Amino acid sequence: MASDNVLELTDGNFEAEVVNSDTPVLVDFWAEWCMPCRMLAPTIDELASEYDGKVKVGKLDTDANRDVSMKYNISAIPTVILFKGGEVVHKFVGVTPKQEFKGELDKVAG
Repeated sequence: MASDNVLELTDGNFEAEVVNSDTPVLVDFWAEWCMPCRMLAPTIDELASEYDGKVKVGKLDTDANRDVSMKYNISAIPTVILFKGGEVVHKFVGVTPKQEFKGELDKVAG
């Protein structure tokens, strides 16, 4: 479903890929049954391509990975969280326009 530039994140690899990452990471919290999540997917893929090498982009299935979802209080999906240095920099809830993501990504992708 995701493009080659989008990591599949899990409870098992989240700490290594996101928390301990040297580069900023944009994480899309989603679920297979979520229609707004599907609407957002092409935007996430585009951002992964545009920011390749500057920002990691990953998707985490909230149904299959409850530990991480609970840790970050994911109560509505889609939720997209931007991490830098293992910390939450920005949280987007709902279908968000690409320009909003780009505005935040440009701040951390230096």
